[in-house]
Amino acid sequence: MVADITQNGCESGARLVELEIKESDREFRFLVRDNGKGMTAEELSRALDPFVTDGVKHPHRKVGLGLPFLIQTAEQSGGGWDVQSEKGKGTTATAWFDTGNVDTPPLGDLPGMFRTILMFDGPDEVVIRRRRDGGTSLDYEVRKSELVEVLGGLEDAGSLAMLGQYLRSQEEEEGE
Repeated sequence: MVADITQNGCESGARLVELEIKESDREFRFLVRDNGKGMTAEELSRALDPFVTDGVKHPHRKVGLGLPFLIQTAEQSGGGWDVQSEKGKGTTATAWFDTGNVDTPPLGDLPGMFRTILMFDGPDEVVIRRRRDGGTSLDYEVRKSELVEVLGGLEDAGSLAMLGQYLRSQEEEEGE
């Protein structure tokens, strides 16, 4: 779900896509902000309707499920959501989940998801900010441009393996 919303930002014509993930003992929250094409109020309303799709991004689909699925999942898990968009300026999507709610999906492999997001085509820059408060805390930021500079690109298996190791080390650094 986080990757899907981030991919929408990467496919929006944005030069910059930011993903912020904040986690505490009680809540998981993420924000995706892009400076892409944005949407009018009418376009946003259609994007929130699961039975509407523009037919352009996925020509064979008859429904659009990204934002509606996010909304359903956030609400059924005791959380919430917000989407703000302005035509020509970009979109910000935020969702939060009560980690104590039985309907909250498991977090899964965050470093693996981050690696996938950093490989998305589109923006000149992707910035990922991660923060966890509580029993084990951590706080870090990665920028695609810096990683590409150090690794020489994200196209080959060796670079991707090193990227995966680096992201996993960031998750462990302060928590251990």
